[in-house]
Amino acid sequence: MRKKVKNNVSWIGFIDWELQEFHGSDYSIFNGSSQNAYLIEEEKTVLVDTIWKPHGEYFLDNLKQEIDLKDIDYIVVNHGEVDHSGALPALMREIPDTPIYCTANAVKSLKGQYHKDWNFNVVKTGDTLDVGNGKSLVFVEMRMLHWPDSMASYLTGDNILFSNDAFGQHYAVEELFNDLADPCLLEKEAMKYYANILNPFSALVSRKLEEIAGFNLDIDIIAPSHGVIWRDNPTQIVEKYAAWADAYQEDQITIAYETMWEGTAALANAIAGHINELSPETKVKVFNIAKTDKNEIMTEVFKSRAIAVGSPTAGNDVLSGMSGWLSFLKSLKFKNKKAAAFGCYGWSGESVKILQERLTEAGFDLLDASLRVNWNPTQEDLDQARNIAEALLAQD
Repeated sequence: MRKKVKNNVSWIGFIDWELQEFHGSDYSIFNGSSQNAYLIEEEKTVLVDTIWKPHGEYFLDNLKQEIDLKDIDYIVVNHGEVDHSGALPALMREIPDTPIYCTANAVKSLKGQYHKDWNFNVVKTGDTLDVGNGKSLVFVEMRMLHWPDSMASYLTGDNILFSNDAFGQHYAVEELFNDLADPCLLEKEAMKYYANILNPFSALVSRKLEEIAGFNLDIDIIAPSHGVIWRDNPTQIVEKYAAWADAYQEDQITIAYETMWEGTAALANAIAGHINELSPETKVKVFNIAKTDKNEIMTEVFKSRAIAVGSPTAGNDVLSGMSGWLSFLKSLKFKNKKAAAFGCYGWSGESVKILQERLTEAGFDLLDASLRVNWNPTQEDLDQARNIAEALLAQD
């Protein structure tokens, strides 16, 4: 079933209430998601993106109920990743000669995934496609936001920016629009999406936002490929992206740890207590990484000005869960954040040194303060956790 976006533009995607993970198992989803595709029906009929293969038959059947597939004049592929192009092979079996407009890199990704040489038409920033009735699509390359093949498409006249993955979120909203969504959940999911997917490309985000601003486009609606469509003050999400891309932080400290026999957990809680005592207005979040979703933790790290990371020593190393967590932390390329390390050990005691090395490799400003405790912590050890708290709170 189509849903009207504006004038002759319709949403024709899929609301997925059951989706629980994305990018394999690398991104958690707790509030559903959507795969958004759009239909423009002016003198020319344009399909902007499709949805992914598991719902491809639904998409094709739905599309056939709305229009004759042979009436589609153009297909725009803003991004070749399978969640946006998964229904494309089935569609192209029905209309094999229909022109596909995409970037040169999207041709590579689509050919690489589907091994088909469709009727590709390569576009770059500033290229236009006349859709009739005085309206055109203007293409803007969005490289590495978040793939090299990404682009956005702007519909003149209706002033709609089809932004693909930029400005989206994994959040199911049957009512479709941002002004009808739960505002707290919407902001939470938009930030989680940015922190866990787009943050590594923040420098590119800043430059692209400046470039788009230079086009002086009137934007009435931002229509991403996941989550809500922004129609009420749509540039609010652009402003948030500008802030998030600028080494974002709040007055928050996040403590992430893994523990074997609760000694490292006791240190984590002691550090949190000292932070609260020293600076009651500072938000403190404490997570056992073995028991808390990693994407939720990384969103809190994104918000933090400093973090403390703890692990006991096991097999001359940190615990295996912490090792994987640190790899993910490094991949997100957080900037302008301080870090300290802590942990307990029974015999060899390498974990704190390893944590310090890994945090430095991940781009954090390593603090001199650390806490390395033999066996279970004594009250004196717990009191010494205050030194880490003071270092984490210290202003540069």
